[in-house]
Amino acid sequence: MLSFLSKTPQAVMSDLKERCKARRKALSYTQQELARRSGVSLGSLKRFEQSGQISLESLLRIAFVLECLEDFEKVCKSEDEERFESIEEIVK
Repeated sequence: MLSFLSKTPQAVMSDLKERCKARRKALSYTQQELARRSGVSLGSLKRFEQSGQISLESLLRIAFVLECLEDFEKVCKSEDEERFESIEEIVK
């Protein structure tokens, strides 16, 4: 069942490409340096920053270099997996 979402997939892609580009700049990486460090071709990185189009593997490689790979751990994660009944459950 689909729930009502405030953003379209295209809007999420656009936001993601802008956040990654801003993060790259905050870390003072050029496109060429990020491409080299991540193993993603410069053309793929440029296309991503312009259109949001990129393969999942390339996106994860970029996220690793930009130090935000852990953000992807939440994708499609069941809410039940994140809930705890008590502090004892968290400690376990």
